[in-house]
This record gives sequence, C-alpha cells and structure tokens, in this order.
Amino acid sequence: MPIHQIAEYQVRPEAVDAVKAAIGEFVCYVADHEPGTTLYAAWQRADDPTRFSHLFIFADEAAHQAHGRSDAVARFESVYRPVLVGGPVVFTDFVPVAANR
Repeated sequence: MPIHQIAEYQVRPEAVDAVKAAIGEFVCYVADHEPGTTLYAAWQRADDPTRFSHLFIFADEAAHQAHGRSDAVARFESVYRPVLVGGPVVFTDFVPVAANR
C-alpha cells in the first residue's frame, strides 16, 4: 500500500541557500537510486522563504524504510538539522482522496 507523507520545517534565513542546494542534490539522489519513491517534491513557501515542504509517495513500507536508512538522508539531515528554527521537522501521513494523475 502506498505511503503519502508531507514533511514541513523552517530554517534560519542565512541557511536558505545551503538548504536549497542540499535539497537539489538530495532529490537527484532519490530520482536516481530510489525506484520505490514514486514521487518526491520539495517546495519553498512564497510568503516565507525560510519554510519548506516536501511531499513523498513511497510504493510501500519497504520503500519508505529504505529511503529513511539511506546515506543520502543522513547527508541531507546534516545540512538542515543544525539550522532548524521553530521546532523539528513535522512529518504528516495522508490518505489520498482524489488526484488528476
């Protein structure tokens, strides 16, 4: 059963560029190495560029676990974790209702 999840967080203003660069590298890794991650998208809030949201769709729990255990996740976390403000990353699971794809 697919897993649909959103992660949201905020970083210090001076860290935005570094976090965006790390996101780009991370998403490339996911695209090249995680066939079970069927969608990974990251957004930056237009009204507050220090806030980010990531949308994931994993094919199943095995794909979710493989993603979480990857060295790429650890590298990405090493960039954003030290510059988080407003609390930790909040992960929320969703049940799909409708989509146009």
